[in-house]
Amino acid sequence: MPLVYERLPPGFLDAPPQAMWRVLGGPSLIHLPGRRSRPLFVSCLLHGNEWTGLQALQELLRRHRDRELPRALSIFVGNVEAAREGLRRIEGQPDYNRVWPDPDPAPGPEGLMMAQVVDQMARRQVFASVDIHNNTGINPHYACVNHLDTRFLHLATLFSRTVVYFTRPRRVQAMAMAAHCPAVTVECGQPGQDHGVRHALEYLSACLHLAELPEHPVAPHDIDLFHTVAIVRVPREVNFGFGACDAELCLEQDLDRLNFQELPAGIRLARRHPGSAARLEAWDNEGNEVADRFFDQSGDEIRMSRPAMPSMFTRDRRVIRQDCLGYLMERYPLP
Repeated sequence: MPLVYERLPPGFLDAPPQAMWRVLGGPSLIHLPGRRSRPLFVSCLLHGNEWTGLQALQELLRRHRDRELPRALSIFVGNVEAAREGLRRIEGQPDYNRVWPDPDPAPGPEGLMMAQVVDQMARRQVFASVDIHNNTGINPHYACVNHLDTRFLHLATLFSRTVVYFTRPRRVQAMAMAAHCPAVTVECGQPGQDHGVRHALEYLSACLHLAELPEHPVAPHDIDLFHTVAIVRVPREVNFGFGACDAELCLEQDLDRLNFQELPAGIRLARRHPGSAARLEAWDNEGNEVADRFFDQSGDEIRMSRPAMPSMFTRDRRVIRQDCLGYLMERYPLP
């Protein structure tokens, strides 16, 4: 069960992310009143090294220290233990954005906790849900949805005209909350960037001032919609590095600069040590291994074999091992 607060705990507004464990005592759900009773639900620190959401919420609440919020606000502060160490997650922990109900609770105490959070928000008739994240690689700010409902798309384009539709991985916060309200994930660039905090702050303020979400379709000129078609991984047994390296697999030094560029076939992603059988994996939304559909891995270089757009390609070795190298996307027709 998460710790539940009906008011801001002392010290919340000024504590750095690394000290939030001391302020809260653990993963916490904070309910705050507002003029409109149906709450906006915001989650942050599901990954302990992604701080922008917490910092934006702190600034938002400092601005409303002496005045009423325009709408009730419920905040879930997730992996404070990992934030204490500046890590996405601590070894042995599950990923806090892979243990939400789908619709049954995920195994383990974290899965039960997330199911309890969703249940509490459903009983409060949640208005909309926003999950705030950062990237480790170079990416623009963008929003993600798991449903192509017009309300979801309006909530997404309020943050960015760049919107990604994805159905894998499962058990993420936005998928769980989508059963009860329009839900989005917003990606705010790399942590520690002031403009990311400002963008998240402006977005949350706009969401709190919404009376309702439009039912009419989003205009085509207001959205660039993409669909995630594959998740790319380095196999666990493969030794890898970047640039000119001595590993089995040498990924391009500036791989993350390819993010959100529509790449033609032939672009090189990596080199293999002569004689090595190291390769990249790609898994589609049905769980099929589809690397041969996207990559030419026949020689000492790994190249794109068809056009695609990468997102979230990262140079963070820990993230690559704990999660993935990144994703491949294609343009998607607007419903």
